[in-house]
Amino acid sequence: VQLQASGGGLVQAGGSLRLSCAASGLAFNTYIMGWFRQAPGKEREFVATIGWNGGSADYADSVKGRFTVSRDNDKNTVYLRMNSLKPEDTAVYYCVARRIGVDLWGQGTQVTVSS
Repeated sequence: VQLQASGGGLVQAGGSLRLSCAASGLAFNTYIMGWFRQAPGKEREFVATIGWNGGSADYADSVKGRFTVSRDNDKNTVYLRMNSLKPEDTAVYYCVARRIGVDLWGQGTQVTVSS
């Protein structure tokens, strides 16, 4: 099983990025997919999840209205569109594939937002 996140980078406040997470080695369309993030010195925190069929999207209050999670089951990929980025969004972003009793984590991608 591999979850390969990409799309991170350095962006100015107010800018946008789109993260991608390509999955392989699992039945992608049977997993809830999600994004978490971890800032330096802080615990990993929930960002967004999306149901197996693309419905039931859920967001942390801190990103509602700015971030959009989506998935393409034909491409085994989940996306996180991030708009109106703030310096406090700076973190390593991780994707996760979830089923009952199972969390599969990918490596992170760094997002840095400059003020």
